[in-house]
Amino acid sequence: MSITPQQSDLFALLEGRYSVRGFTGQTIEKDLLEEIFQKAQQAPSNCNTQPWQAYVISGERCRRFAKSLAEAVASGAPSKPDFDVTLGFFEEYRQRQVDCAYALYGSMGIERGDKVGRGAAMLRNYDFFGAPHVAFIAMPKSFGIVNALDVGIYLQTLNLVMESHGVSSCIQGALAYYPDLVRKELGLPEDDSMQILCGISFGYEDTSHAANNTRTVRAELAENVAFYE
Repeated sequence: MSITPQQSDLFALLEGRYSVRGFTGQTIEKDLLEEIFQKAQQAPSNCNTQPWQAYVISGERCRRFAKSLAEAVASGAPSKPDFDVTLGFFEEYRQRQVDCAYALYGSMGIERGDKVGRGAAMLRNYDFFGAPHVAFIAMPKSFGIVNALDVGIYLQTLNLVMESHGVSSCIQGALAYYPDLVRKELGLPEDDSMQILCGISFGYEDTSHAANNTRTVRAELAENVAFYE
């Protein structure tokens, strides 16, 4: 089977993309920002319900909120996620998580026993890794796992659209832990009908940042896929 140029471009995006955890201060122009999110709207969803809601914060406001959010977390603000965030990894899933942590901390020169260094690295999540843009992704609180699958499809679509435009990103589950602070920043009521599922920090990669040397590997196909005939 021959590979078309379009397929080749897609494969290059999938194989070349990685989570970026260090950004320059350069903002994305408004026209391109809107184009990226417009293209992501093409993501498929169950019955075309499109259950996702993206709240995008940019520029100086993004950096101000990052500073206040990181300070709040560092001072011990209570975590009040909108849903159960228990991970419960076990066996090979736990091992993959550990391997990922080794790769990330290793690239930054943080030793396993360095609790201060690891704590500082964790806190960078709430500084959006220095990114000039962040999007908080939500869906209606009354929706469940079926609709969350749609949001996942949207996130992957958004991720690849960004990558195709040379925009780097990092999808962060950690940004779902303080939805009350997010709602306060956005001016949403405390009993807002939307639940914050995650966040995505994005912008242009700072290639000099050590965290961006992190690379992870994928499991062998047989570990995740079974074929039946």
